[in-house]
Amino acid sequence: MIGGDGPHSYLRNSTYQKAAIESVRAKTKEAILAKLNLQTPKFDLNLYKIADFGCSVGSNTFDAVQNIVETVKLKHQREKSKGKNQTHLEFQIFFNDQSNNDFNTLFKTLPPYYLDHQIFACGVPGSFYRRLFPKKSLHIGHASNALVWLSTTPKDICNRNTQAWNKNNILCTNLVDEVEKAYKKQFKKDMGAFIEARAQELLPGGLMIILGLCLPDGVQMIRTWKGVFYDMIGDCLIDMAESGIIKEEKLESFNLPLYFPRFSELKEVIELNGCFSVEIMEEVKHPMEDMPLSDGFIASMHRAAIHGVIEEHFGGGIIDELFDRFSKKSTRDHSIYSKASQKDMQYFILLKRKIDRL
Repeated sequence: MIGGDGPHSYLRNSTYQKAAIESVRAKTKEAILAKLNLQTPKFDLNLYKIADFGCSVGSNTFDAVQNIVETVKLKHQREKSKGKNQTHLEFQIFFNDQSNNDFNTLFKTLPPYYLDHQIFACGVPGSFYRRLFPKKSLHIGHASNALVWLSTTPKDICNRNTQAWNKNNILCTNLVDEVEKAYKKQFKKDMGAFIEARAQELLPGGLMIILGLCLPDGVQMIRTWKGVFYDMIGDCLIDMAESGIIKEEKLESFNLPLYFPRFSELKEVIELNGCFSVEIMEEVKHPMEDMPLSDGFIASMHRAAIHGVIEEHFGGGIIDELFDRFSKKSTRDHSIYSKASQKDMQYFILLKRKIDRL
């Protein structure tokens, strides 16, 4: 993600993600109130440890965590009204993302709420596809809009000597079987690692809340507006290679480590682990799903997200040229929406760590 608070930063271009988090605020609250059992050992103490995995920067992570904190407080207040002892709660919040995340901006924008309500915040750099915390140390985990990012681009995708070579594409379109198999294999490996790491870190009875994007079964990425956008970005990169702005071999070796799994794939990996009970797993409507987003809005949103990956691979100085070309192409070829015939979907998952497995 682009750090800082400039015009192209994630902080200023994550309205779409913010709307997603807001859309499940009430659902998250209801889920915690219903599924968090304060009679479980270590849930009746005065300190809660909560982690947001893939926090990035800006208010989105703060809003999501604040909702969790306030709901846990409400749960304790309700227990007190039933005659149970009430303790003064404190919260330790762990904001996790890759080591190159802009943690400086993150903590510079920490809201006063965190300073005034006995909330102790810290950054935890590192990939969430591995263990980040001691065993049985977290009460609640949260991740939103992060798990479409793979740990790496699948093997052979950029190798022209394999059937999985993703020629003239920069991510999985679901049009080529071998490419889809390679992405699916990497997703299952990564998602399995994510679930296993959280199974180790969460206390028995702990909750894992996941909000994300996937594809309904039968839907192809290339037919969605997000797929159309990335296809157009790929076309612009091809044009830049043909114009000599970037090297053709650099383009051939580039694919985004992004994958939108099918809903059934997601369900399969989670259930395979066996350490969690799936309390909620359902589609939730994104507030902007039926809104006619402008091509400029779509470009700004994705530019903030993929800037770093593109610059790391191709070098600095091509981002402005790439998105200038995209702007001209989208104007010439009409709206992104005119080419999209299918929709992706947003999901909400609540997992509860089983007590009967160490």
